[in-house]
This record gives sequence, C-alpha cells and structure tokens, in this order.
Amino acid sequence: MPSDTPHDPARTPGEGPGRQPAAAAGSPPASRGFKDELLDALSWRALLLVTGVLVLQLGFILSYIGAFHAPKPHRIPVAVVAPATLSGPLTAQLNALPGTPFRARTASDERQARTLILNRDVDAAVVVDLVGTRDRLLVASAGGPSVSTVTTQIAQTIEVGRNRQLTVVDLRAPNPQDGRGLSSFYLVVGWMVGGYLAAAILGTAGGARPANLHRTFIRLGALVPYAMISGLGGALIAGTILGALPGHFGALFAIGTLLVYAVAATTVALQALFGMAGIGVAILVFVVLGNPSAGGAYPNTLLPPFWRSIGPWLPPGAGTTAVRNTVYFTGHHTTGPLWTLGVYAAAGILVSIAASVLIARRRGATAHGPRATAR
Repeated sequence: MPSDTPHDPARTPGEGPGRQPAAAAGSPPASRGFKDELLDALSWRALLLVTGVLVLQLGFILSYIGAFHAPKPHRIPVAVVAPATLSGPLTAQLNALPGTPFRARTASDERQARTLILNRDVDAAVVVDLVGTRDRLLVASAGGPSVSTVTTQIAQTIEVGRNRQLTVVDLRAPNPQDGRGLSSFYLVVGWMVGGYLAAAILGTAGGARPANLHRTFIRLGALVPYAMISGLGGALIAGTILGALPGHFGALFAIGTLLVYAVAATTVALQALFGMAGIGVAILVFVVLGNPSAGGAYPNTLLPPFWRSIGPWLPPGAGTTAVRNTVYFTGHHTTGPLWTLGVYAAAGILVSIAASVLIARRRGATAHGPRATAR
C-alpha cells in the first residue's frame, strides 16, 4: 500500500517523522552542562587525592610546630669533674633538677671529660675550680648550638646560686662557613628530597606499581647511579665549593649515596605496596615526621617525647647524625645511623621485589581465571 507521506530525498535512511536528524560526521559534540563538567573534573579519585594532600598539609603544620614550638631540655648527658666530696652531691643536684634537664655522671679529670665530649658520649662537662670560684663548662657547639646554649643558661643559674662564676669553653665550634651548624641537616634534607622525588617521578612515568619483576629491577637499578651522582654533588657543594663541611669528601660522598638510595628504594617499595598513595606515605615518613625529628634546628634532647623517640630511626635523623659526627667528631657514634640507612635500603629492595612478585601472580590469576572457568 503506497504511503501517504511524500518522499523526501534529503532524509537519510533511519529518519522518520518527528525524529531529530543525526549529527553529521565530524561535527562538534553537543556542549555538556556544568554539572557534567563538574562531576568529570572532580572525580572521586581526584577528591581522595586532594583529601590526602590536605591531611599531609595539616600534618606538616602539626609536626613542625609541635616539635619546635616549646623546646625543653630532657636528660642532656653531662659530666662532672670535681673531688669525690663534691662530685657526688653536684651530680645528684643536677639529676634532681625539675624536669630532669640533665643526665649527669662523674669524670675522673678534665682530660676524660674532654674525651667524653668529643666522642659524643656527653654534650657538656662541668669542671669545678679547686682553688677559686670560677668553674668551667666544656661544650661542643658543633653538635648542636641550641643544646650548648640551654646547658650554659642552666649551669649559670646553678652557679649563681652557689656564689660561683662560670666560664664557657667551646671545644668544637662549627666551621666559619657553617653558620649555626645547620649545614649537615640541610645537606641531608637536599639528599632526601632528591631521593623520594626521583623514585616518585619514575613511578609516575612508568606506573606506580611496576608492571613486572623486570621493571622493578630496572627501576631499582636506575636509582643506583642517581644516588651516586647525588652523593657526589652534595659532597662537592657542601665541602669543596661552599666550604661548609670541608675535609671529608669521600665520607660525605658515601653517606649521601647510601642515604639517597635508602630513601629512593623505600619510596619504590611504598609505591609497589600502595600505588600512587605510596608517594604520600613517603612524604609523611620522610618530611612530615622525619625532618622535624632529625635533630637539625633542635637536637634530640630538646624535642618533645614523640619526636625524640622516632628521630634516630628515620633517615633524616640518621643521616644528620652521620654527617655531623663524621665532619666534627671523627666519626664517633655513626655506626648506628649508618646501619639504620642500610636497613632502609635493603628493606626497600626486598619489599619492592616481593610486592612485584605478588602483584604479577595476582594479575596472572586474574587473566587465566575466566579461561579456566570456560573449560
């Protein structure tokens, strides 16, 4: 039966009365509404990432102000040099001060007290004048000027109460180009930033979680020359070029290489475990918690309990102690910090490999699952 509707030669097949013409090929897409654009720009993933950044930001503020807003001395190790009749009561008096600012011990003579200070067994020593009223306080401000300052203030208060005077003798001051002895800390911070940023960039470029075990080995291997160049550059700048930490080029090169690789390998491991969120975890550990507890601006004995407890076990604190004691105190008490950095490096490698193996197995099981079911 013929149709009553006249034929329109311009109408394309599939169109009919009341239907909108189909969009021509190559024509621009219809504009999206504000709501659609908003939902596309602010996805749940984006909101979660921004929330994570906010948490890190507030944690940064809390950690730095919490560590530095009210430094108080806590069990600063000191030695007392005095006759037996005086050394016992004076040591007891120092240990009984409110808030326990000192942890005092006796030394047989001034020579032993100097050795204890330069070996980093104590931070200061009181040498009692046997014939007059002018005692001496031995310090080494290169180990932390703020500790020497606080120790001097407390000791002077005690001496005034005993009608005695105090002369301060600095056995090891910071180098003239080292300002207030903070170059060790800032050198370590620079190495730290490079370590976790290099690992983060490799993760961002190639996928936070390595695609396979070969990629993991490649990523960990690529960070070795990076760590060596970083250690070399830091030692050159701090020692040779600026003269802030001179005379220990080889040691600084080695410490910097170990530190950078320890941080980088740990960041790779965290990315393998948590994906992109692993970068945030690395920043939390190394920057938010690690930097204020490292003993840079305020040494460990002036920090609140939480930061005082975690500082030696994190790379910034271990690195700062290793550099400072190498440069100023002939390497005394650096074994523990170097072992700490070594453990981070080894753990980063092992965890990265283990996580990659597990992820590869999981992906393989997922890929073969439907096929096995079909059989």
